[in-house]
Amino acid sequence: MHGTRAGTTRLAELMHRGTEFLGCEVAIMCGAMSWVSERNLVAAISNAGGFGVIACGAMTPDLLDREIAATKALTARPFGVNLITMHPMLSELIDVCANHHATHVVLAGGLPPGGAIDRIKANGAKLIAFAPALSLAKKLRRSGADALVIEGMEAGGHIGPVSTSVLAQEILPEIASEMPVFVAGGIGRGEAIAAYLEMGAVGVQLGTRFVCATESIAHPNFKKAFLRASARDAILSVQLDPRLPVIPVRALKNRETESFAAKQREIANALDAGELEMAEAQLQIEHYWAGSLRRAVIDGDVETGSVMAGQSVGMVKREEPVAAIIAELVEEATAALESRG
Repeated sequence: MHGTRAGTTRLAELMHRGTEFLGCEVAIMCGAMSWVSERNLVAAISNAGGFGVIACGAMTPDLLDREIAATKALTARPFGVNLITMHPMLSELIDVCANHHATHVVLAGGLPPGGAIDRIKANGAKLIAFAPALSLAKKLRRSGADALVIEGMEAGGHIGPVSTSVLAQEILPEIASEMPVFVAGGIGRGEAIAAYLEMGAVGVQLGTRFVCATESIAHPNFKKAFLRASARDAILSVQLDPRLPVIPVRALKNRETESFAAKQREIANALDAGELEMAEAQLQIEHYWAGSLRRAVIDGDVETGSVMAGQSVGMVKREEPVAAIIAELVEEATAALESRG
């Protein structure tokens, strides 16, 4: 590794709380990306000194059970399991994590239902939660979360409305001294990692940068779309009518993002004409993208699938091993800290 000892020492100091909390060498978590963050990528990241996280997404308890077991077969190092709070079988998924003695559970998607946090912690796992606002960060701390991830709107997939730089300024000065906070959303280089660490974060979470890792099972077409894209291609899903709520998702624009706008217009017109009930109209919008992420990631259909990507996609230049990605990020962060003297 380049950079002199001072930068390396400083990086280790700034990341110390994060690496201690996660049980890894470098406090870089991999975002839980459905279909992408599975056994191969998760194990590769943990084996390379980072912290992999399984994306449970819509998996059944049985599927998650097999995924954790398969990941354990590929790495002896710690990794996390990301559960969505709205999952109808959340309770059973928590049991699966307990049976596997999962060391870290990440809860995403709003305030966890009562008892979920206590049950996860009773099983000995450390609980990491997402806080898209300062008020929620404080509430989660009171509820017993052990660490937070603050993720800005630059991230890929489902996102909140505030940018990473603003969230970091609002939340880190208030919370960072009391609990470990990881920053996520739009991070593609080590200089940014260094800056957030200096602001009080204990580590970062990156998703987009790892999609084109050699170890990622994402379809070659999916990776190709990432390699071609610039930051401005990772756009937010558009909502055309307030009666038809669209959950904001950031993905690469393709044929389907255009079709989706047309579909919304069509449904809104049917509503106006009294041909559709409100509930049915909203359901059609909600189900429009069902299965589309898998279609893109696994089947390689990047025209009608959902190519979820963060704005840091422009910094994804080539397919390379996870270890090389982490080494480069560490080198950039070290050099940045070094230059500060």
